[in-house]
Amino acid sequence: MTKPNIKQLISTRKSVNISSEKLIQTSYLQPDSLPLVVQPNLDNLNLAIWTENNRSWIQSKLIQYGGILFRGFNVKDASQFQQFIQALSGKLIEYSYRSTPRNRVSGNIYTSTEYPATHFIPLHNEMSYSRTYPLKIAFFCIKKAEQGGETPIADSRKVFSRINTKIKERFLQKQIMYVRNYGVGLDLSWQDVFNTNSKHDVETYCHQAGIQLEWRDTKKSGFSLRTQQVCQAVAKHPQTSEIVWFNQAHLFHISSLDSTIRAQLLANFSAEDLPRNAYYGDGSTIEDSILEEIREIYQQEAITFPWQEGDVLLLDNMLSAHGRMPFQGSRKVVVGMAEEYKSPEY
Repeated sequence: MTKPNIKQLISTRKSVNISSEKLIQTSYLQPDSLPLVVQPNLDNLNLAIWTENNRSWIQSKLIQYGGILFRGFNVKDASQFQQFIQALSGKLIEYSYRSTPRNRVSGNIYTSTEYPATHFIPLHNEMSYSRTYPLKIAFFCIKKAEQGGETPIADSRKVFSRINTKIKERFLQKQIMYVRNYGVGLDLSWQDVFNTNSKHDVETYCHQAGIQLEWRDTKKSGFSLRTQQVCQAVAKHPQTSEIVWFNQAHLFHISSLDSTIRAQLLANFSAEDLPRNAYYGDGSTIEDSILEEIREIYQQEAITFPWQEGDVLLLDNMLSAHGRMPFQGSRKVVVGMAEEYKSPEY
């Protein structure tokens, strides 16, 4: 590994004698648990440059713990945050085939999911409803909420180990089918999801991704497009070969909605016309009780900590799940993804 240039590592030109001290220190929010906390021992230590010179160390710790919280590095804006991800992983991934509303901040840095502040976002692995997903995801806290707004995280290895063996076997055998209907006023439009106004581009993307699609009569159903895809329920990490629970059945399934909203939707739409739903891969119904058991495991494994402004949270997207707690006041957390990976099953 190339020895760091100290003048580059610090953001000021001030001469600093660090010959007898390390550049960073590590600790834990909880004993020997996700996430590892990394803090600088120097004022104005440049996170992006330090990362560029310590990629191997970061990679090994990320695999060990599943997540690293960089705190106190004086990261000021989305541009510096993007430089950090690029230093670690190179080119960032564009957020396509979306499942939640986000806005581009700059480059391929996006706002975190823009659901109402009162909305709890359950723990999940990013884009695990797809056969292609990022191996790394990072969050940057620009402004913390006045109250709440934490980003809970959980070890996907522990989640997998706690799920009943019979449930795991059923999902392993059948996998998961995601069905989405795109229309005006309910959920995202197909233009937002695929980031295009071209039906041809959508068809090309779906063909390459193994997604079945059907353009529909909007007068009849209120939707213009239906997609269907069978994806993994569990996944093997490409570096560690560890098996993790890796899907979003518990988010897409109708049982994830508030009972009042669920009743309203079912009163107006057939099950097949719901904005989104999840089934076993053979099209059979996933039992509500099983998904509730899985949600409970996620909740029990959740690790929650308060954001500090300037925090950068780096996650291995396969080894760690994330969510969002409700909040009060304004909150600004942005996100970037890198290292696109395709499930080898397909």
